[in-house]
Amino acid sequence: MEWSSPENFFDLEDLGPLAGLFQGLGHVWDVLDRLEPFILRTMNPNVTELRRRGALVTEAAGLLDGKVYWGVDYELGDPAKGGLKVYHQDSLIRDAALIMPGTVLADDGLEIGAGALVEGGAFLKGPAVIGPRSEVRHGAYVRGSVWSAPGAVIGHATEAKNTLLLPGAKAGHFAYLGDSLLGREVNLGAGTKLANFKMTDRPYLYRVDGQELEVRRRKLGAVLGDGSVTGCNAVTNPGVLLGRKAKVLPNVSVPPGYYPARVLLRGR
Repeated sequence: MEWSSPENFFDLEDLGPLAGLFQGLGHVWDVLDRLEPFILRTMNPNVTELRRRGALVTEAAGLLDGKVYWGVDYELGDPAKGGLKVYHQDSLIRDAALIMPGTVLADDGLEIGAGALVEGGAFLKGPAVIGPRSEVRHGAYVRGSVWSAPGAVIGHATEAKNTLLLPGAKAGHFAYLGDSLLGREVNLGAGTKLANFKMTDRPYLYRVDGQELEVRRRKLGAVLGDGSVTGCNAVTNPGVLLGRKAKVLPNVSVPPGYYPARVLLRGR
């Protein structure tokens, strides 16, 4: 297995509709070029009926198989654990997504999966897929070309752009996700920033096992392998590649480069 392959960072089994995104790729960062066309090709937009009253959602709505239930009641709980419950006229709508008042759905290019939760104050712009039982929390900004897999979280005051969150990945609080890939069960501490814009027009240079590899991209955020975690206010500079179960301690600024599995980054 090559160090730069997607398989080195992610478990690619049982990814459902996402499986085709990784097929035939030699380098993990190539996923970023495929993401938007893949979303456009495979998504099933289902918010057109929701948007007939305008982009701003003004009352709680349930959504299931494209059908909208206005004026629903609900019990809030962890969507990933089936704790979210949506009721219409006192009847439980099993697997319905909940879109809370104050949400802005900027265009029709959005798919909101079964059992997902979108809290008020979130702004969603397509193309984007909010997967089953995932969350988009209050004040989040989904800027387009985003796929949030089942159980993932785009948290309060978090911005995501051209980013993939694999199942269970969580960016719960005040995060920036730019041109980045988050593996299964990744957890970002509050205030984590995955910077994506290189200030100098020079290639990224990776030195691994005595070999050098140049990558010429203007924007490249972070790749976080399955199970990686960051502490609060950590920053990954453009071009950081973290192996599986890597740990970044709070307030650390991670230089560009490849870091192998289970590394502990303490800063300097």
